[in-house]
Amino acid sequence: MSRSELMEAMGLKNRSHFAKNYLEPALSDAIIEITVPDSPRYRNHKCRLTSKGEALKQQLLHDKQ
Repeated sequence: MSRSELMEAMGLKNRSHFAKNYLEPALSDAIIEITVPDSPRYRNHKCRLTSKGEALKQQLLHDKQ
């Protein structure tokens, strides 16, 4: 998903708040990764869940039931 798609899904509008409080922590905790890691400022890169992120997602879905 792109940054704007992630922000929309989360109902957030402020890009700097989103980056500081959500995107950067998720990247540093290896929950998500960017699709073009050699060019982190590439404007068309997307984010995807890592295996750690997928495991967290499954755990959250399981706990929700």
